[in-house]
Amino acid sequence: MSEKKVELSGKNLNRRQFLQAGALGAMALTLPTVVWANGKKILKVRDYSPVESFDPGVHSGVPEECAQHAIYNKLISYIPGDKWGWRLEAAKSIEQVDPTHIKFELKKGILFTHNYGEMTSDDVKFSLERHMDPALKSQVKGDLGTFSHVEKTGKYTGVIVLKEPFQPIWMTGLAYMAGNIICKKATEEKGGTFIQPPCSSGPYKFKSWKPKQGTVLERNELWTGEPAEFDEIHILVIDDEKSAEIGYEAGDIDFTRISMSSLGNYVSSPQPNSTLVTKPSLYYVWLGMNVENSILKDKRIRQAVQCAVDVELVLEASYFGAAKRATGLLAPGLIGHRPANKIPKQDLAKARALLAEAGYANGLELTIDVLNKTTYVTAAQVIQASLAQAGIKLIVNVHDSGTFWSLGDASKGDGWKNVQLLMNRFSSVPEPYYATQWFTREQIGVWNWERFDNDEYNDLHKAAAVETDTAKRDVMYQRMMDLMEESGAYLFLTHEAVPLIYRNTVIPALRPDGVPMLRYFKSAS
Repeated sequence: MSEKKVELSGKNLNRRQFLQAGALGAMALTLPTVVWANGKKILKVRDYSPVESFDPGVHSGVPEECAQHAIYNKLISYIPGDKWGWRLEAAKSIEQVDPTHIKFELKKGILFTHNYGEMTSDDVKFSLERHMDPALKSQVKGDLGTFSHVEKTGKYTGVIVLKEPFQPIWMTGLAYMAGNIICKKATEEKGGTFIQPPCSSGPYKFKSWKPKQGTVLERNELWTGEPAEFDEIHILVIDDEKSAEIGYEAGDIDFTRISMSSLGNYVSSPQPNSTLVTKPSLYYVWLGMNVENSILKDKRIRQAVQCAVDVELVLEASYFGAAKRATGLLAPGLIGHRPANKIPKQDLAKARALLAEAGYANGLELTIDVLNKTTYVTAAQVIQASLAQAGIKLIVNVHDSGTFWSLGDASKGDGWKNVQLLMNRFSSVPEPYYATQWFTREQIGVWNWERFDNDEYNDLHKAAAVETDTAKRDVMYQRMMDLMEESGAYLFLTHEAVPLIYRNTVIPALRPDGVPMLRYFKSAS
């Protein structure tokens, strides 16, 4: 898919203009064709981004986790429902015996497909320790924090050893992506890494995968746990919520997230035989700035951008007023959530003064990179018009997901040097460490695309991870949010909300933030 540039004037700025412009910048997407088989019970779900790899250590993201959790097992996993917690999965028992040791026993009889045999403590040890291998360059290594190694004490038993106390390991490491257990023998036969899984162990197994199109999972006949409900699960890749809505209304999808702009229409004109729910979100959306870019290395320019953007207008135009402004990476209710931003509202006079100090009294031109989704393109257009009022001409570069998610990746070359402003959105879990880890020094050129590097932030991130006093952790994480905003590299926008629609023939299993747990989905019929 080609890139598209959008340019609007900042003159005569009004809210109606941007509410009407919400669809500008969206590009047509072709819905994948659903493959039907006579007599098969098939669940069709939409995901917003393609699975890049089925190797838990090679790539991280919600789409990967949704697929991997159905075909792999973890020692523990999140509990579907409205409250955050974890429950036993592959583990028969698990216990933290002291601050740095976690003892576990596996359930017997968990089998890997393709004749790879039974899951043992060898596989647990291999799966967790390989994240520590520098050659793997695991993108979820940080989720395990101070993890050191696994001591095997029997065929099904072992002890997870930590270098220092690390309470977040339960909710960020063991229950999430880094906790997926893969087969040691099968992985070693593949040379240590893989893209398509050599075998599966969950209620579903891998059947087929087409990059950028979708994944097909099928029932695993070797699974002895809670039976898989569906013969097949088809995960369809559709970037844009508007396109997903068309697919849902046409009957091509059973479960999807919808756009905030469509929520009112779905409430007033309900879809037949459907259920609509809205979940609170842990996602965080922000405007970031590359501090190593030749222009944006001047902090005054970054601060001018922060002051020039009308965040409330951005939220009204792109989320139709249904999403509240964020004060940081951490949503309300989480440790470290700040009560307010340091820049409370748009201040055009201060923005112009900062530009003049930086030598740009007559203005300058910048670019913003944005994912090709109606909501984000609309937000970028509002930002474009806001900056124009301060004398900054902003060019909006719209990308498909494949292009966008490589923009700040230093392993792809020097293209990151050309990144200036970018609008980004990350998922999270109910543990502040998980959100803050992506902006550390170690993540520069990986997920830290702003290339933000602050000694105090890095020290606090490490200290908060081992701190057991909740009140002290709260203060630490709030200070980290201050440091991000004070750097000029970040303008926090929103945590969004999660509106979902699904057929009444489906009983979904959802995390409290609305992320689907496909292995637990049921049929109402």
